[in-house]
Amino acid sequence: MCRVSGYIGKKDALPIIMDGLRRQSYGGYDSAGVLIGDGFNLACVKAVGKLENLEKKLENQPLKGNWGLGQIRWATHGAVTEINAHPHQDCKRNIFLVHNGIIENYRDLKEQLIKEGHTFSSGTDTEVLAHLIEKYFQGNLLEEAVRRALKDVRGTYGLLVVAGNDPEKIVAARLSSPLLIGINNGEYILASDPTAIAPYARRIINLDDYEIATVSQDDLRVIKEKIPVFLEFTAEETEKGECPHFMLKEIMAQPETIENAIRGRLLFEEGAVKLGGLDSVSAQLKKINRLILIACGTANYAARIGKYMLEEYAGISAEVDVASEFRYRKPMVDEKTAVIFISQSGETADTLAALKEMKKKGVLTIGITNVVGSSMARETGSGVYIRSGPEIAVASTKAFLGQLTTLAMLTVYLGRQRNMSLVTGGRIISELSNLPEFARQVLKSAPQIEKLAKKYSEFKNFWFIGRKYNFPIALEGALKLKEISYLHAEGAAGGELKHGPLALIDENFPTIALCPSDSVYEKMISNIQEIKARGGPVLAIATEGNKEIKEIADDVIFIPKTLEMLTPMLSVIPLQLFAYYMAALLGCDIDKPRNLAKSCTVE
Repeated sequence: MCRVSGYIGKKDALPIIMDGLRRQSYGGYDSAGVLIGDGFNLACVKAVGKLENLEKKLENQPLKGNWGLGQIRWATHGAVTEINAHPHQDCKRNIFLVHNGIIENYRDLKEQLIKEGHTFSSGTDTEVLAHLIEKYFQGNLLEEAVRRALKDVRGTYGLLVVAGNDPEKIVAARLSSPLLIGINNGEYILASDPTAIAPYARRIINLDDYEIATVSQDDLRVIKEKIPVFLEFTAEETEKGECPHFMLKEIMAQPETIENAIRGRLLFEEGAVKLGGLDSVSAQLKKINRLILIACGTANYAARIGKYMLEEYAGISAEVDVASEFRYRKPMVDEKTAVIFISQSGETADTLAALKEMKKKGVLTIGITNVVGSSMARETGSGVYIRSGPEIAVASTKAFLGQLTTLAMLTVYLGRQRNMSLVTGGRIISELSNLPEFARQVLKSAPQIEKLAKKYSEFKNFWFIGRKYNFPIALEGALKLKEISYLHAEGAAGGELKHGPLALIDENFPTIALCPSDSVYEKMISNIQEIKARGGPVLAIATEGNKEIKEIADDVIFIPKTLEMLTPMLSVIPLQLFAYYMAALLGCDIDKPRNLAKSCTVE
């Protein structure tokens, strides 16, 4: 939720730190602050609201120096005020720090520190860290004081610390909160997200849990040596380009998303898939007879579609759970169970907590993520990257399609280990290779969908319904509309309407019905008829060539014909566009919807 940025080198630090904060601001924030060091002198400026407010204050109070740090805050402990904004300081204004995470035992620590004579000025949990480090900083090295302070802490942190009495040095520490260091010829860029590093460095180090790094000019020390890896994307990929919003850019990029996910992985002659990240566990996977898919939010809906794929085509029993609930269960797992964790960022706190719990039980764990070197990628050890590139908008679109593409390939991979025939495997991967062009055809409907959004913009409530593979798409369509337009929307299985929700249907409660020509098409037609009989408007997503649907639904958006299991990858695109255009008409902050963050790195 919060994001940190730091720099030390030979350049003016402030522009680089501010640019780092700006590039990470897609996750949402409510205040910001920076601190710049010049020799032994430290100067701090904070502001509530957008980064523009901080920039205005900096015009009147320019900060010069070649090292420093900054943070954009999303309030958890303490109100949205300047005094609660980061950086936080100790009693002597010697130690300053920025923090992403939560200190769970801060109340006990604060009470003890107050008894010892420390004076607190904010209502945050983070300030405890500054005073703890002050307590242990007795003329020794700053990194030693940080190390001792963190032994007292229970919680999560992506932490950057500086001290006037130990100048021109930044100490970084991480536990269950992303933190990276970019390396570039005698300068170091620190951030929570690689998008802040991409313009300045191509080599990065991902700090692991419990690692502490110290950076100064021309020097980097980490508790254990780490090999830098190369970023998978460029700075240009983190810009909007000609699109008015990142979300629209990412929706329009989805044909390339599919192409990137399947590139080099489809073995047409063998009717199979090559997933190099699973080579090390291939023998174990052959013995698996049960899968558990764990994810949150949009990724959880991808997992639900994956469940249908894996059971129908790979012949493996599969179940799906929400990560935030799964970790509090006592699931029955054994040596023939594998658990698949799905997260765009690879840093979702609830998903990582569930992953660590399963590792303790000795269960085979597999990750499906977008970010190379993320916590999930390192924790699982085996898995598949979706290769979607940076996704900036809070509402996930292209990463969702990347996850579905990867789950389809995983289905073929596991199916061909079992009873899936060469013909069936070949048919699926052949159709996967056609999907980028099909997606481009759907995107050509954008002007029509924009007109439909105008037509339906007078409504405040929406149902989304679907069956089988498209039931999770109904949930995802409702989520997208809620996320960015703030309208009330609910997703439901088509057959569930008559068990209660149908009571809400009238002329003011439209339904968006996912009705492709598949194995449950006739059932969906019956559900649409139930809605029409009660005066409810219906917008249908249907397969090209279906003439019947025009006589039943009020409006129709057509998608190309494909395999039933791959239909969700096309049917979701009109719903993404519909939500986008509705939000645009309502004047909403599309890329940064209120109250939401891109990656939930705290519980």
